[in-house]
Amino acid sequence: MIPRAVRASRAPHRPHASLFATAAVAAGALAGALLLPPGATNAATAGVSCGVSYTANDWGSGFTANLAITDTGTTPVNGWTLSYDYTGTQTLTNGWNGTWTQTGHTVTATNPSYAPTINPGTTYTTSANFTYTGTNTAPTTFTLNGTVCGGPSGPPTTPPTTPPSTPPTTPPTSPPPTTPAPGGPAPALHVAGNQLQDPSGHAVTLRGANRSGAEFACVQGKGLFDGPVDQASIDAMRAWHVTAVRIPLNEDCWLGLPNVPAAYAGSTYIEAVKSYVALLHRNGLNTVLDLHWTDGVYTGNSSACSTATATCQKPMPDAANAVPFWRSVATAFKGDGATVFDLFNEPYPSRATGGTDSGWACWRDGGTCPGIGYPVAGMQSLVDAVRGTGADNVLMLGGIEYANDLTQWLSHRPSDPLHQLAASWHSYNFNACASSSCWDAQVAPVAAAVPVVAGELGENDCASGYLDTLLPWLDRHGISYLAWTWNTWDCSNGPSLISAYDGTPTAYGAGYRAHLAAGG
Repeated sequence: MIPRAVRASRAPHRPHASLFATAAVAAGALAGALLLPPGATNAATAGVSCGVSYTANDWGSGFTANLAITDTGTTPVNGWTLSYDYTGTQTLTNGWNGTWTQTGHTVTATNPSYAPTINPGTTYTTSANFTYTGTNTAPTTFTLNGTVCGGPSGPPTTPPTTPPSTPPTTPPTSPPPTTPAPGGPAPALHVAGNQLQDPSGHAVTLRGANRSGAEFACVQGKGLFDGPVDQASIDAMRAWHVTAVRIPLNEDCWLGLPNVPAAYAGSTYIEAVKSYVALLHRNGLNTVLDLHWTDGVYTGNSSACSTATATCQKPMPDAANAVPFWRSVATAFKGDGATVFDLFNEPYPSRATGGTDSGWACWRDGGTCPGIGYPVAGMQSLVDAVRGTGADNVLMLGGIEYANDLTQWLSHRPSDPLHQLAASWHSYNFNACASSSCWDAQVAPVAAAVPVVAGELGENDCASGYLDTLLPWLDRHGISYLAWTWNTWDCSNGPSLISAYDGTPTAYGAGYRAHLAAGG
């Protein structure tokens, strides 16, 4: 949240209530089975049928290995151990979505307690980080519970009889790329366990930026966006290895309410947002649409404004307009799996209700909440509004205390018939939960159960020391993140990544860019 003194001193167009990933170079190979390791059995005789797809995000001195395990048989795999060998100097540093160990060249991942079973026809992805020198040759033989697996479609029919050749021992002569691969359609996303996955079942970790402007420019009569939203600006993002963009929205502008200038409202606003999303998708970038500013008079604890219209952040969305907003947005983007819906930016109902438990009850159930003078749209009603249109997009739900508190997220998780919910978490250096011990206690348990997306992160000191601690922690836990913000504001007024839309970084942005360039 913003300290009150800071909020009062901000320029009117600094709209964010908190104020304060990579298009990583991919190199991978689908796994095929070669020689049977000692003690292994062929899938055809063991009654187990499995496929493994291996991909690596490589940044020259290290990489993230993603292994998608598919049960291609007819019976569940209950309790699993995946093993394979590297032939070079690859050394395990950490893993997630499984318990990872390494002995010599042999790497083993066993199921975590929360995901012991892989059912027929389903895929589970586990990932780990490694360092290496020399050449990073992909493994070619994988065993699941001692059975050799094939590629994603199933086991091999006739294993080859010769082992792979010895890999080169000299390091590559060219430096890692500094620009991302050519753009392509952004992947459709779905929730599988505690991961976001693409249609092939590969884990997707979003690493990107917020693009502020559409939440405030329209209602302030200044335009549709703040700064350019053209191809050149997207090229600059992609040069940073950004893979996703979060776009804050204003419900009054989308719904075309009378308080918004007609030139920036209704169909004009909607088409501008849709065009920007489509351009981002054509460049391979996923999008997150966030309901940022909403209606309702609120003058209680931590109030940001006293107006009834969507001119600031309110403690919870209003039932009168937030529900129609999400019905309309869901209808517009139904079938677009590359777009995620962030149902409400930064809830802070506990500031109004006076307690954590009452705040979480208001968060989920809405209605009449103590201290809030308008009917509240709880998260359940917003989930229902989206699903009522037939849209199956992934939905992000931010916790309370400006999305920094996830302590009761799992116990208050709304019902979703499609099971496509992710937790949204915001992390700034001035938040209450701003240490690794707090993240371990409050965020890691949620990330073990559902995908977590750090929808906003940053620091208010024009530096990147906080990110230097936070980002590696997020990487270790497979959590997506989007930094605030890709706007050319004075970073002393909040965490702005750039000083020019050609991608020139601020000191804070330089730290974030370096992390993305290193592969996250």
